[in-house]
Amino acid sequence: MDLYTYYRSTSSYRVRIALALKGLDYQALPVNLIAPPGGEHRQPAYLAINPQGRVPALRTDDGKLLIQSPAIIEYLEERYPQVPLLPEDLVARARVRGVAAVIGCDVHPLHNVSVLNRLRGLGHDEAQVNEWIGHWISQGLATVEQLIGDSGFCFGEWPCVADVYLIPQLYAAERFNVSLEAYPRIRRVAALAAKHPAFIAAHPANQPDTPK
Repeated sequence: MDLYTYYRSTSSYRVRIALALKGLDYQALPVNLIAPPGGEHRQPAYLAINPQGRVPALRTDDGKLLIQSPAIIEYLEERYPQVPLLPEDLVARARVRGVAAVIGCDVHPLHNVSVLNRLRGLGHDEAQVNEWIGHWISQGLATVEQLIGDSGFCFGEWPCVADVYLIPQLYAAERFNVSLEAYPRIRRVAALAAKHPAFIAAHPANQPDTPK
């Protein structure tokens, strides 16, 4: 499989974690989002791969092209179920997906670079942009803190889709100087992930396009 990725894209980070947890080999094809003049993702070569011009995109081992991290992760879960990222119980699955949706639908989109650039274009200064970022990340993490369990990863001993979404969001929180002090459950999950080989391999610091 080929993964079109960018080292600090949180959406790409999610997919890298899912691939690593399932023990799946892939080739990373970096797409530089900040290369002049406006990023490789806006150039015709990449737009021919993903018309939305965003990462990640996954080319499967039989040549099919998939976009959007939730769809890619669901595909991986269904295609390679041998290391499950969702529990068997239907209610438990819905709860895991609920945490993933809080992050993927309600938090991450609001600090996506396109949104931040739009705010800047409307005249907001960097202090206002940073306040915006901090507000939405903090609000989302406060919700997640109440939804996850009291031991292990988000929902038990093994990582699941909720962890796949949470850990990249914590990386974003660190980038934007959002404190995790008020979230002991989340900090517990972060500490476990920091020692887990799959999360280490997927971390932005360990990607082929990470600046030296």
